[in-house]
Amino acid sequence: MAPAEAGARREQEQLRSAAVVGVQDVQFWDFPDSDIRNTPQLRAKIVEAITALAPELVITIYSGPQWAPGQPNQRDHIEFSNAVAAAYDSLESPPRWLFENGPEPTHAEVIDGECFERAVTSLAQHDVYLSVLDPDTPVIEQARKQVDMTTSPRPEFNGQRTVEFIVKRAR
Repeated sequence: MAPAEAGARREQEQLRSAAVVGVQDVQFWDFPDSDIRNTPQLRAKIVEAITALAPELVITIYSGPQWAPGQPNQRDHIEFSNAVAAAYDSLESPPRWLFENGPEPTHAEVIDGECFERAVTSLAQHDVYLSVLDPDTPVIEQARKQVDMTTSPRPEFNGQRTVEFIVKRAR
């Protein structure tokens, strides 16, 4: 799918996905889909958002080169995450923490079955995107597999599911 077409479709999917989990304020900054770069313009937009929202913590996507052997990360994700870290570092008074999701977590939060199902429903709103990635598997099955894989039960939490994060900065 052409990036221009994908970007518009993915915006609509993201709005539906966000609504499922109760997020009402979703911003699109018009950076080109499939061509995100860690530029001064992107970092300035991130600084503007952090400053306006004044959060206690910032969570970004994974910046590492691969999730596991043979499972590469997307360049857009790496560039965006690095831009978030650079923007965070440029703040005179940054939020207390900067986290990213990814392998080898340092922090985890227990989730319940309702949260798990809501995450599956939310991810399934990306139906065109998921259909393109795997046209042979129903979208809801793809969504369930992804959420299951990223919230697997952890023995140190009595076998409960968690969402996990890597602390990148703490002040």
